[in-house]
Amino acid sequence: MDYRKKTVVASVAGLTLEGMDIMFISFAMSMIIAEFHIDMATGGLISSITNLGMLAGGVIFGILADKFGRVKVFTYTILLFALGTALTGLASNIEQVYLFRFIAGLGAGGEYGIGMALVAEAWPKNKQGRASSYVSIGAQYGVILAALLSAMILPAWGWRGLFFIGLVPVIFAFIVRKKLDESPVWVGAQKQKQLLPKQWKLSQLFSSPRTSVTTIALAIMATVQIAGYNGLMIWLPSMLQQSQGLSVSNSALWTISTAVGMIAGMLTFGQFMDRFGMKRSYGIFLFASAVAVFLFSFASGSAGLLIGGALVGFFSNGMFAGYGALISNYYPVEIRSTATNTIFNFGRALGGLSPILVGYILQHANVTVAMGYLAGLYCISFIAMVSLKKGKDKKSQIHSFSNV
Repeated sequence: MDYRKKTVVASVAGLTLEGMDIMFISFAMSMIIAEFHIDMATGGLISSITNLGMLAGGVIFGILADKFGRVKVFTYTILLFALGTALTGLASNIEQVYLFRFIAGLGAGGEYGIGMALVAEAWPKNKQGRASSYVSIGAQYGVILAALLSAMILPAWGWRGLFFIGLVPVIFAFIVRKKLDESPVWVGAQKQKQLLPKQWKLSQLFSSPRTSVTTIALAIMATVQIAGYNGLMIWLPSMLQQSQGLSVSNSALWTISTAVGMIAGMLTFGQFMDRFGMKRSYGIFLFASAVAVFLFSFASGSAGLLIGGALVGFFSNGMFAGYGALISNYYPVEIRSTATNTIFNFGRALGGLSPILVGYILQHANVTVAMGYLAGLYCISFIAMVSLKKGKDKKSQIHSFSNV
């Protein structure tokens, strides 16, 4: 297996394990609430604290990966992520659950951006889109894996047994460290002394007016991506049950059709990026997402809901496949992991609050207003995307090796 394929396999596996771990909380939530005698709001804080851990881990490990190497730090993030997950199964109170989920979030937040940077640096620019899409589908694999494991483990060993599976990534980390060489791009930059180890990396995301605008625009896009996904997937099944009178089993069928649409959308978006370019591809998908989401509020009948759900998933989450390549394209090698991790995990932390607002809208208005809000988010992201431009100043345009 050549180096390019190894980076994809390692990154896919990392994101699969991360997606699996995040879904473990969803499947185990009712048991955790019952065991610790807490209310749903207190239980909901588990996900919020995990997201904060991801943001902190993204910044910390992004900086470390830019300074000490992608593969070395990538394995450390997996080990930390595995440790936090396994410790969750030993928690004796909800405060310990919060602490261990924060630790797991630290590792998960670091893993994402480093994996994406590895892929971006290994693949030529005209193939980065499809490579990024292959990696992004790993999260969907994780959802499927979590569902299967939960069905087998929860009835027999309870929620604690589910989290002990978190030790498995330790084996994966050992394999990665053994089989995957360091990024040649990063090594080349080290040899040519183009890294700036004494400069505070995070400040470089705002090193010039053009770079600052780019960082803010990408952060808005990442926030909308997460906000749209969470708002749709957490509340839409309930919306459909209320507005269309669907049963739980039928709303589950809708969820599956939407997930299938998401996978197809990610694969298609990767091809779009390589063929039509990043900005044009995001423009098409953002506009289509806004239209599809708003029109879906008027869908009715089983066929309309299933097809509409698949189309919403296709466009709205298809774009997720491109963020690794998109963010990497705007930053030089010496701050690439820092940028990818910080920007996307910022989007995770802020966008993860979207279900609260959607729930408020549903409580005080109706489904059409809620879908109009989500459609409006994609319009805001479209405006942010239009503002993206490559800076021409030397300070922000240090030579990037991503196309070799």
